Formats: sequence, structure tokens, C-alpha cells
Amino acid sequence: MKLKSLFRLAVSVSALAAASGALAQQAPAPDAAAPAASTEDSGEIIVTATRAPVAIDQVPASVTVLDKAAIDRSQDIGVTELLLRTPGITMSRNGGYGTSTSLRIRGAESDQTVVVIDGVKLNDPASTGGGYNFANLLTGDASRIEILRGPQSTLWGSQAIGGVVNIVTAMPEAPIEGSFDLEAGSRATVSARAAIGGRTGPLSWRLGGQSFTTDGISAIAPTFGGHETDGYTNRSATGRAELELATNLSVELRGYYSSGRVNIDSTSGDNPDFSTNKEFVGYAGVNFALLDGRFRNRVAYAHTDTDRDSFSPLRARALSFESNGQNRRWEYQGSFAFTQRISAVFGLENERSKFESRSPAGALATPLPPFATGDAEITSVYGQLSIEPVDGLTVNGGVRHDDHSRYGGQTLFSTGAVWRLPTDTILRASYGEGFKAPTLYQLFSEYGNVALDPEQARGWEAGVEQQLFDRKLSFGATYFERVTTNQIIFNSCSATSPSPLCLVPGSTTRRSGYYSNVSRGEAHGIEAAAALKLGGLTLDGNYSWTVAEDRSPGTANFGKWLPRRPQDSGNASVSYAFPFGLSTGAAVRWAGHSFDNASNATRLDGYALVDLRAEFAVSERFRLFARAENVFDEEYMTAYRYGTLGRSFYAGVRGRF
Repeated sequence: MKLKSLFRLAVSVSALAAASGALAQQAPAPDAAAPAASTEDSGEIIVTATRAPVAIDQVPASVTVLDKAAIDRSQDIGVTELLLRTPGITMSRNGGYGTSTSLRIRGAESDQTVVVIDGVKLNDPASTGGGYNFANLLTGDASRIEILRGPQSTLWGSQAIGGVVNIVTAMPEAPIEGSFDLEAGSRATVSARAAIGGRTGPLSWRLGGQSFTTDGISAIAPTFGGHETDGYTNRSATGRAELELATNLSVELRGYYSSGRVNIDSTSGDNPDFSTNKEFVGYAGVNFALLDGRFRNRVAYAHTDTDRDSFSPLRARALSFESNGQNRRWEYQGSFAFTQRISAVFGLENERSKFESRSPAGALATPLPPFATGDAEITSVYGQLSIEPVDGLTVNGGVRHDDHSRYGGQTLFSTGAVWRLPTDTILRASYGEGFKAPTLYQLFSEYGNVALDPEQARGWEAGVEQQLFDRKLSFGATYFERVTTNQIIFNSCSATSPSPLCLVPGSTTRRSGYYSNVSRGEAHGIEAAAALKLGGLTLDGNYSWTVAEDRSPGTANFGKWLPRRPQDSGNASVSYAFPFGLSTGAAVRWAGHSFDNASNATRLDGYALVDLRAEFAVSERFRLFARAENVFDEEYMTAYRYGTLGRSFYAGVRGRF
């Protein structure tokens, strides 16, 4: 299906919507970065990771929402640490802050998670799996973080097999407002964040920035000979502006920039090697509403650019690796309220991605190799219809068609229902399909294989949540299953391997490995959570049981655990807010054992980390805070040979005005 045909289909959907009957409410804003927050009077929580604002009890899939209060209360510097406190999420990291960080939702690959910042889908086409590296993502000016679990490719396209992480930065509500956070602690760690913005007449704007630096730890664990510290610095900035040109017409600009530098131990021991990472996200959009707000539209252009370089100062040529990945995306998204019980979200997207990378030799006499390059284009049309046939029951269904320049057409489906009973019981069930084309790196790099097939996935879940005592007590559980076929992995080559794929394509030069499809991966599990609030006392916890296995028939790894995925993990916390402004809390994060490799030959032991935190309200606008992390100095690894942070102390001040 070509771009012209997809456009005609989108126009047809819009025409059908415009011709429908009256008696409709206003349509939600078709934007994952639309303003949304808890309504204090009703306690209602709004989710926008569904590409339009929806009440959380109308979302069939499992979702967690962290608002600004929760983000501040946790005191976490990085988004990764925040996400780890929620169900179904595990992480592996090659050392301390800033080193390569892989985050997995429900046992899916880290590159099977879509990350969205202010409505722009992020990924690096030049990275191995084409996904997003969470290493440089700090909390910054985030006002809301949402985690949508399970296959979400109908709305979010390729890569959304594990789920979606949606990050929304703040927008002003007053003529002038601002905020700041300043903290310091162990290992000469200093973090400073500030933002300012305002709303004057038709113009709303906000600018924010953060600076983070730390001496860090050795990337290689001390047990394996790592002793020197590997420091990390990061500078980031965000900006949003919206100008209302008319009653139902506005334009928006959004931007995000991050620049990081981290020392790495790229070999088996200490060395002065380091890497740099620069990310830029730009967005420009036009919003307009028709039919008294029943038909809302957004037309936007988004650009992402990621530059990654590595350096080995002990070599004659210090530059050891360089890459660049770019995405250019045009998109139209609309929403239509047919009636008060029937609404739709639909859209059209065109994305063009390209990459280049190379690994120069250390000797200056060796010429720089040419860049490995590649590009791809994907055009998509999607739609999701939501119906409330009876009070409390919401049913939706969606379809998406992707036209990939290298793999042709692919159609995906999803459906789900959520039932809100008068007993404050919520029942959820959903089914979704996923599709992920091979990345440009997997196809065209020095380890590429142009014969790769796309990864396919399908999954379902069912869950129940109960609220009691005017929502002071809540608990629930969800069961899920997911099957992934044609999953892409890296295969190492021995010096004597007879496989023709162990040769650089078109030559007799041997290479160290190549990418190929494995037959099947499966995951299933249970996520359970509970929370209790009694006056100033708050208790909450969650537990996840995730079985993620290689189920490729006839292979040596059949039935083995997929690497770095503990089957058991959980969180628990307790906090108490005193009447005089002091709040204290303790949290435990626990993970069972896992394996570092596909053969399960290298075991990573389980661990439990205990954190303490305190906060004191000096006034309505200023707060002092302090925390201790890994209080008992637990030694553990999330990736074999790589170090992790030991006992740490931090303190700071927070202001809101």
C-alpha cells in the first residue's frame, strides 16, 4: 500500500467522521504530550501514552502513571531508576551512571520498547538493535512518565513489542513560574536542574535544563580488576512553546538535547577509553479543531539525530568508533467523537531513517575505512475505535498497516476491553500484535545480514484491580503471555567456522560474527501490586514473575532463560508524612538470579537493595531532602564483570515558585 493510497484511506476515515450524527462530546487532543494530570476532586488519572488523553480506568492494557509528585518523592536522578520501581521492568547496565543501559519490559528485548519524549518517538537507527539507550535519560523537567505494557504496535508501530515509555515535560499554568533542584553526594556527584516558563495571552512556553556530573565507579567490577573511577557528565535541555493563533488553531515547537561523556573500560581491565553521546529531538506541529471540537487534528514534523563516538587515547588514532543515526517523520493524527460513547483515534505517518558507522584502526598508517551506510522508509496508517456499549464497559479495537521500503506491507491488529464495576472492581483484557523490521545496523554494518526477516510478536493479558475504603486500599494482578518469532540475535564466528555468513559479504575476509533470526522466544508471567494509604502512612509494593525463554526448536538453547532477565523481581516501600512537614521513607528493590548469556553458563546472583529517604518542607515553596541508597552496600551485578553502585548518600534542596 503506497503513500497515496494510505492518504486516501485517512481522508476517507475523516470524511466518514465528519458525516456522522450529532450528540457527541468533544474529542480528546490527538497527542501523546497533551496536558494531563490527576483531577484532585475526582482522583481521576489521565493517560496519554494511548496517543490521546484517556482516563486510566478506560485503558485495557496495563499502565503505570508517575506524576510530578511521585517523581519528586522518589528523588531518583535517572528515569531508569524510576522505572525499576514499577512492575515488570528489569535493567542491566555496563557499570555506573552513563554506561550502556538496557531496560526490558516483561522480558522483551531492550530495543523492543518505544520511548517517547513530548510526542516524539525516539530510537537510534545506528545502534545495534535500533532502540534507545536509557543511559543518558535523566528525569530533567519531566512532569509525567507513563509505562504502557504489552505489544502496542497498532498505535506506535515498529519496536513497540514490549511496551511504551511516554515522557511528558511540564507546561506552565501561571503567567510566570519556575522550579529548581540542586543536590550533591557520594563520588563527587552533583546534579542541578532548573526550569522557567509562563502563560501570557495566547503564548505558553517553558525552558528547562539539567547538569549532572559524577566521578563514578570502575565500569569493570573490582572482583575482575577494575579499580580506577570512570566518571560521567551530562548536560541536557528541554523546551516547549505553544501559540494560539485562533480559537481552534495553534502551533507548537518542542525540543530536547542531551550531551554525555562517560569513561568506559572497553577491555578486560582499567583503561582511559571514553565515549560521547549527543541526542537532538525537534518537533513542529499545527493543531486545529473542527465541528465544535468533535474533530481534532494534528499535523507535525519530528526530527531525531543521535551521534555516538568512542575514543581510545592510548592508540595513535584515538577515534575507535563513530556513528550517526537520523529519523525524519511526518505525521497526521486525528481524533473524532462520534457520540458520547463512541470515539476514534487515527493517523498517517511517514518515517525515513538512515545511519552511518565505522570503526577506524588504531594505526595512523591505516586509512580510515568507509562508513557502513543504509536507509529505510516506512509509511503507516492506523486507527483505533473505542466504544462504551454500557455504563462502565469500554471496548476498543485497532488496526495498523505498515508499508516498509524493504519488507513490503504488514498489517497488525489489537483489541481489548476494560469493565469498571460498581464495586470499584476493574477487569482488563487485551490482545496485541507487534512487528519489528531488522535495523539498519543489523542489515548493513560490518556484521550485517541482508537476508534477515522481520521480528513478529503477539501477546495478550488479563487482569483485575480492586479498590476499597474510598480508594485508600488497592490491589490487583495481571497475567500475560507473548510469543516472538524470527527474533534477531548476534552469532559469533570461530576462526574455523565453515559458515559463509562468517565472511564479509562479497569477499573472503573473515568476520567475528553476524546477525541472524532465531525461531522463537516466549514470555509469560504475573504482575501483582498493592497500595495502602492511612493518614500520613503509605505502604505499596509490587511483584513480577516473568519467564522469558528461548523456544527455538532443535537448538542447544531450547528452554534456556533469555539473558539478563530474572524470573522474580519486586519492590516495596513505606513512607510517613508528619504533620509538621517532615516525610520519611524506606524502599526495597529485589531481583532473583539470572544468566548473563544465552547458554545459561554464567549465573548472575540475585540481590536486594535498601534505600532510605527523607524530605522536609521548609515552606510551601522550598524543601530539603536527603537519601541513602544501597544502605547495606550490597555487591551485585546486572551484567557479568561490570560494577554497580555501592552505598551512596545524597542531599539537596528543591524549590517551586
